[in-house]
This record gives sequence, structure tokens and C-alpha cells, in this order.
Amino acid sequence: MSGMEGRHVELVVEEKKDDAVDRQKVCPFLLRVFVSNTGYHHKPSEYLKGNTPQNELQIYTWKDATLHELTQLVKEVNPEARRKGTKFNFAFVYPDNRQSLYRLREVGSTMTGVKGPDDLKTLGQLRINIGDYMDIAITPPDNWGMSRKGYTGNFNHRPRPY
Repeated sequence: MSGMEGRHVELVVEEKKDDAVDRQKVCPFLLRVFVSNTGYHHKPSEYLKGNTPQNELQIYTWKDATLHELTQLVKEVNPEARRKGTKFNFAFVYPDNRQSLYRLREVGSTMTGVKGPDDLKTLGQLRINIGDYMDIAITPPDNWGMSRKGYTGNFNHRPRPY
């Protein structure tokens, strides 16, 4: 007998972020988040000339905030997004310094109730610049695939011969 019988050892592994910030000492920045419940991102043209889309959330956060953390914050104020299987597609919207327009860059996605590869990506790892906007396209689970043009939602659908 080794003397270890009946002993239970619990091991807790905490994800260590490379770009971790001491949130007690570092001041957060304002992240202006624009949410779309259509499954599509807002058009970059909606950000021109000082305009912004509706459905704005103002979140004070740090560069080590993960997409999962941001998903949780959006779910707090958006009850429909709490349903399991709801997709969140994240993009940064930023001004193009060479032209007078905005660009949109998709940076990751999460899903309510499902762990995914982008959950632990941080704003710092995704190279956010303070002042960029975040655009989140939310797709409810019953609308998957419907956000793609031409999708019929029926795999057995075939055009009828004339």
C-alpha cells in the first residue's frame, strides 16, 4: 500500500494570459460596441461623418478582456442572446487613414453554451487600437445559415424542372 488510497487530489489549472493586465492598477478604456441582431455586421458606411449605428453599448474594459468576457457582458443586456447556440461574430471597425472611410475586420466568434477556439482570444492579441469600435453580429440558433444569401434552409430543396 502506498498510503495514497482514499485521497483525492484536485488540480485547478488557470489560463494565464500573455498580455494580462493588473486591473486594480491599470485604468480601463472605453470600448464602443455596436450590436446587430440580424446576423450581419453593420456596413462600414454607417460609421461615416461622425455617425454610428444604433444599439450602442459602452463597455469599460482592458486589453486582456477575452471575447468570452465580452459575450457575457452583451448577454447581460440582451436576453435573446442567452439562448444556447446563439452565435456572436466580432469585428473591429476603424478609420482608414488614407481614405475618408471606415474598414471592418472580423476577429473571431463565440457561441452561447459552447466552448470555442476564439473564446480566450484577448483584445490585445487581436490587435485592437484604443478608439476602434467593435461590431458584433448576433445570430440566433434558429437563424443559422439563413444569414447566408441563397440558403433555403432545406437540404432536400431542388429546383423543379419545367
